[in-house]
Amino acid sequence: MINCKDCEFCKVSADGHLAFACDPFGNVKEPECINKWLLLKVNMMVEAYQATLEYYRRLAPLQERMFKHVERELDDMDESENWKLQDEQDEQEKDSDSENDQ
Repeated sequence: MINCKDCEFCKVSADGHLAFACDPFGNVKEPECINKWLLLKVNMMVEAYQATLEYYRRLAPLQERMFKHVERELDDMDESENWKLQDEQDEQEKDSDSENDQ
């Protein structure tokens, strides 16, 4: 089995990271190369998922504050419309009282 670092499709960057130019559908040298390629892709997916989770962790407090702010605004809107509802309820009570009197 050939090591990846010895393969012509592997390039080592200055900081030691490996970059692969192999295509699993076209220029695979050995069957084990596909397994290695799959492992690399799974690792990339896990890293991306962990980065997303970290982003969500940092965003959670801000999101919580936004929800509280929106909740307060909605409560204020409901409270500001109470006078309309109170007037309508008063009118309905008067109407029902006058109907009961007749």
